[in-house]
Amino acid sequence: MAQQQTDDEQVSEFIDDTVDAEERERAHRERGTVRPITVVGNPVLHKECADVTAFDDDLARLIDDMFASQRAAEGVGLAANQIGVDLKVFVYDCQDDEGVRHVGHVVNPVLDEVPADRRVLDDSNEGCLSVPGAYMELARPDYAVVRGKDMHGNPIAVRGTGYFARCLQHETDHLYGYLYIDRLSKRDRKDVLKQMAEKTPRYETVPND
Repeated sequence: MAQQQTDDEQVSEFIDDTVDAEERERAHRERGTVRPITVVGNPVLHKECADVTAFDDDLARLIDDMFASQRAAEGVGLAANQIGVDLKVFVYDCQDDEGVRHVGHVVNPVLDEVPADRRVLDDSNEGCLSVPGAYMELARPDYAVVRGKDMHGNPIAVRGTGYFARCLQHETDHLYGYLYIDRLSKRDRKDVLKQMAEKTPRYETVPND
C-alpha cells in the first residue's frame, strides 16, 4: 500500500465526484449494457485482477456496462471482476454519511495506508452483490483514500468517510481477490454463506458450474 500523504499540496489532487453526479451516472448507464453478476466461488473473484494498460474505447464501454449493471443490481459500487472481467476497475454511486452522492470510477486503484492518528474503526454491516442477500458487521477504517487513474489515464485520488470510505475499501479489495467475507471470522463467514443460500438474488447472477 502507498503511504498516506498529508501535506497541503495533496488536497488539490482529490477529484470532486459530487458535481453533476446524477447526470454523469445516467449518461454512463444509458450507454451501457447490463451484465450478470458473478458470485462467491467464481474463480475471477478470488485472484488479483490484471492492471489496465489500454485506456481506450473498450475501457470506456466497460465502465458504461459497469454503471448499467450496478444500477440494475441496486448496488453502490461494482468491481470489474463482478461482471467477469479480469481488470482493475471499479465504479461507484454511493452516498456518504451526510447524504452527499458520490459518482465515479477508479482504474488501477491503490489504497493509502491510514495513519494511526486517523484510524477510527467503524463496525457497520457490510454486504456485497457477489454474496447476494447476506450482511455481516465488519470493522473498517471510517476514512479512506484511493489513488489510481481515470478512463483517460489521468492520475486521480478519491477520499471518503463513513459509508463511502467502506465502499472504496470494499471495491478495491475485490480487484485484489478479496471479498468482504474473507475478512470475517470462520463463524461469521459460515453465517453469511448460510444467509446467501437461503435467499434468491434479486438480479441475474452467473451460476458457478
